[in-house]
Amino acid sequence: MTSIATVSDKGQVTLPKQLRDQLGIEPGTRLSFQVDPDGALRVRVLAKGASTLFGLLAKPGEPARSIAEMDTAVSQAVLGRAGRTK
Repeated sequence: MTSIATVSDKGQVTLPKQLRDQLGIEPGTRLSFQVDPDGALRVRVLAKGASTLFGLLAKPGEPARSIAEMDTAVSQAVLGRAGRTK
């Protein structure tokens, strides 16, 4: 997918809505910028802050997750994030 945006006189760029929706970018989301040796600009969505940890811990009465379940969940999250940066 190719999207085009224009840089404002303040150096600001508005990301097209389709990209924001696809990548889960909301107000306050932090982005990392890197210039590759070939001059390509790589933009990555950084992990969200502590507010996204709400509900992460087991609730009273729920069984604790096993290490294998946690490993699987982390692997799925990493794979999902890697797919968004390509």
